[in-house]
Amino acid sequence: MLYALLGDLHSSIEDTKAVLDHIQQSAKDAKVLGLGDLYECTVSKKKAQTMSGIPLQKAAIVENDFENLLTFPSIRGNQEERITRVTGIERFTELPETMEIDGATLMHGHQFKWSVTWQPTFPPFKKSILFFGHSHESGLYHRNKKLPIRIRYGQPIALQEKQYGINVGSVVDHREWCLYDSNKRTVTFMCAPSVENV
Repeated sequence: MLYALLGDLHSSIEDTKAVLDHIQQSAKDAKVLGLGDLYECTVSKKKAQTMSGIPLQKAAIVENDFENLLTFPSIRGNQEERITRVTGIERFTELPETMEIDGATLMHGHQFKWSVTWQPTFPPFKKSILFFGHSHESGLYHRNKKLPIRIRYGQPIALQEKQYGINVGSVVDHREWCLYDSNKRTVTFMCAPSVENV
């Protein structure tokens, strides 16, 4: 089965629309799934520790044009968790923390330990592939180390019978997403063209 995986949208209408259009052009039969941080929380981590009862419109960037693009299932990220904390609304608690698909687990990534240079330490996972986001940096990992491969957008990478962590990159700012073929066991890093590159 084909999956189009995207994360870290951060309420960006323009970038999200470009990625969803690119998915339609490149892999229209793929099942689209979100990896969290759909929304941008406007309350800092520090302030969120002491604030509560804030209206949603003051705690996050929530626009109808953006919400109309969210037609796919998603897990929740740290932005959704912070919005929930400061508003008290339950809307985002319905989003699961993880999701299981053919041969892979989806998790946002804020649950990992991260080094000061943004290198993750993965929690134990049962499936052979863990798709994540959070750091806004696409990459392929094995045994907690980023593999020194040059990512070429649109070029499938055949995965061996090992465990991998795969950061799908970010929609916001980079317009990245990842195409996963569970039958062929390939991942293809993708990037929607920006207006200046078209």
